Amino acid sequence: MLKTKFCSAEEAVSVIQSNQRVFLTGNCSVPSVLVAALVERASLLHDVEIMQVLTLGCCDYVDPSLEGHLRVNSMFISEDVREAVNAGRADFTPIFLSEIPNLYRTQRLVDVALIHVAPPDEHGFCSFGVEVGVTKAAAETAQVVIAQINPQMPRTLGDSFIHISKIDYAVQVDMPLPEMKAGKSTPVQQDIARNVASLIDDGSTLQAGIGGLPDAVLRFLSDRRDLGIHTELFSDGVVDLVEQGVITNAAKTLHTGKIVAGFVLGSHRLYEFVHDNPMVELHPTDYVNDPYRIAQNDKMVAINAAIEVDLTGQVCADSFGHYFYSGVGGQIDFIRGAARSKGGKPIIALPSTAKNDTISRIVWELKPGAGVVTTRNDVHYVVTEYGIAYLYGRSIRERVRALIDIAHPNFREALAEKAYEHHYMPRQFAGAALGV
Repeated sequence: MLKTKFCSAEEAVSVIQSNQRVFLTGNCSVPSVLVAALVERASLLHDVEIMQVLTLGCCDYVDPSLEGHLRVNSMFISEDVREAVNAGRADFTPIFLSEIPNLYRTQRLVDVALIHVAPPDEHGFCSFGVEVGVTKAAAETAQVVIAQINPQMPRTLGDSFIHISKIDYAVQVDMPLPEMKAGKSTPVQQDIARNVASLIDDGSTLQAGIGGLPDAVLRFLSDRRDLGIHTELFSDGVVDLVEQGVITNAAKTLHTGKIVAGFVLGSHRLYEFVHDNPMVELHPTDYVNDPYRIAQNDKMVAINAAIEVDLTGQVCADSFGHYFYSGVGGQIDFIRGAARSKGGKPIIALPSTAKNDTISRIVWELKPGAGVVTTRNDVHYVVTEYGIAYLYGRSIRERVRALIDIAHPNFREALAEKAYEHHYMPRQFAGAALGV
């Protein structure tokens, strides 16, 4: 059946017509050969909308010369499309990651899906590999599915397969996937990670992301026992703890013994780890990121980042004022899921300053235009390199005091003055916050 579907990339994308919506699978799974063929054809098309989430690798399709031909609509802004979004040449759709699959299913948005899969098994099923999260729903609802089939794509297990009968055009490639290598953590990130790690008990289930801070947190957990993973994504740091016997998933109360995620981002070592590994299950994000399902994991610990946090506990994580930077992603999904977990801990972690200690990230008020991703009502723990502030059930006065305590010392006096000026706390408490 598959042989009848084989064609060149140019032939496959020739079915894409003007005014259509094209879904592009993302992360380390971007089908670069199909994208290159679409860019070559772009001058013959107009008003083709490319729907995506996070993408890595090739980004020629957002070149200014293609304006009017191809236009990106991203539901999470990655570095390759950030300039185009903020210049008005691309669109940004804010949405919870958990709700994207259902959006595709109920509104039938996708005309053509460009996907990247492993070769079929003996039963005719191709694995979506390192990106299942939003791709499976897009492929299931698209009118036309074009697959880049690559033997170097890991065969991941879980709810992560598409049958060859559902693929309309298949393009064969044999090429390595893009890799995202872990960077070194800064001293500040290590101090934050040490504070975060102090909140994680044996038997906890973690939402572990990617980057210097999440990697640093994982490195501080080598003395824990029977940790588990339920997360929208994970990277190489999880592999380290599996090999050390720290992550066993044995204490998980949902999917005991299994690492559950929507996608993976990392190195070739990570791809080898997830390939045909019964310990790892990838599922669509409407399953993984469902707060109700997250809450079924006892001792669920959700660790999420922020750009700035105001003195009442409002969390901005997607923009610098009016400048769109990323997106909502799964932050609120996991914050709310962990909050409802038995023994759960929702954590917001961030450095206390930016730009070489010249700007406080604990602020009197969010910048004009800043997006509130996590409301003050949802916040439990806020962590910086200076300590841990617990806000849940606390009054504004108590919150202000706790957040000033974990702000950089250079900014505490100004924050206390603002808090007093706007009646968040009386003068004597403002003085107490500064040790006066």
